[in-house]
Amino acid sequence: MTIDSVGIRAVAVHFPRGVRTNRFWYNHHPEIVAAVEAKKKQRIWAAPERKPDDAADPNDTFDAEMAAYLNDPFRGTIERRVLAPGESSLTLETTVAKKAMAAAQLEPKDIDLLIVSSFLPDHFGCMDAPYVARDLGLRGMAFNLESACASAMVGLQTACGLVKSGQYRNVLVVASCTYSRDTDTRDTISWTSGDGAGAFVVSEVEKGYGRLGGKGIHTGGTCGKLWFENYARDDGTLWFRLLSSPDAGKALRDTAAEFLLECCHGALRDAGVTLNDIDHFVFNTPVAWYSKFCARTLGIDPERPIVNTYPKYANCGPALLTSNLYHAAREMPFKKGDLVLMYSVGSISSAGAIVVRWGDVALGPEPEPPEIVCD
Repeated sequence: MTIDSVGIRAVAVHFPRGVRTNRFWYNHHPEIVAAVEAKKKQRIWAAPERKPDDAADPNDTFDAEMAAYLNDPFRGTIERRVLAPGESSLTLETTVAKKAMAAAQLEPKDIDLLIVSSFLPDHFGCMDAPYVARDLGLRGMAFNLESACASAMVGLQTACGLVKSGQYRNVLVVASCTYSRDTDTRDTISWTSGDGAGAFVVSEVEKGYGRLGGKGIHTGGTCGKLWFENYARDDGTLWFRLLSSPDAGKALRDTAAEFLLECCHGALRDAGVTLNDIDHFVFNTPVAWYSKFCARTLGIDPERPIVNTYPKYANCGPALLTSNLYHAAREMPFKKGDLVLMYSVGSISSAGAIVVRWGDVALGPEPEPPEIVCD
């Protein structure tokens, strides 16, 4: 038996207790900051050099929006939440899952399926899903799904499909990011990286509401530009750190418009609506100017209000989509019946867009303020 209408029943976010400001690098790595300030550039998302007679580049919009940040060594990053002692991907995931279930007014026995994406997980091999399910007291199916920074979007699309097919009633989707332990603070990629978690509850919704259409693609064109390698931490334990190739910025910049346009226009066609029908736009924001880049590329009025949580949370990977959606729904606020277009991109993984008609979506509590300044 297929279900007519499926969508988000609740959305929640959670961030760790620690916060790290730009002062950290001035305090601990002043020589690196000085070097970056002297060069006025960073390795990631840097615009390629252009000659006056070069042909027009369809990605010039990306460069134009980035231009305002070129003199800032931190590229618009102001704060990033970071794990405090006793916190991990598992604690973020279980906490945000509880918030989402409470908002949806569901108990553990009501959750038929748990989908978890941990970037990176506490437990390799089996990964985090069975641990989250155990700690929440769930009895249903639990599995892991990974698609880098697009994981929340992929999890949402997967959950909608499974509920619509009638296989599950209530699916809990959880995505977490712990970049603070996966990046070296001596590498500038850590300057733009933060931690966080988000969760959706996906269920049958009122007819005509919920998911109307979507489109997803792989981002294999960025393969080899970012990767993890194992290393020995100061305490002697082994972990993984995120690294980038010298041409990572160019590859990410050169594919940004292509991925965005294909996914968003594909989702609109699938939903049977046009760009002019959309009331709210929600983009993940891996860089400070990404929401404005998306707006200009799609032909949206750049002055139109679009939530951008990057200055507050930086790039928190898979948690970005839920973060921007949650804050947009609370701050705009969304009205029942509004059409929302969401887009998320992940390097070396996937990109996707979804169109939803906003219904009676419950929002979890506002994120707690940070308790520990980690500068």
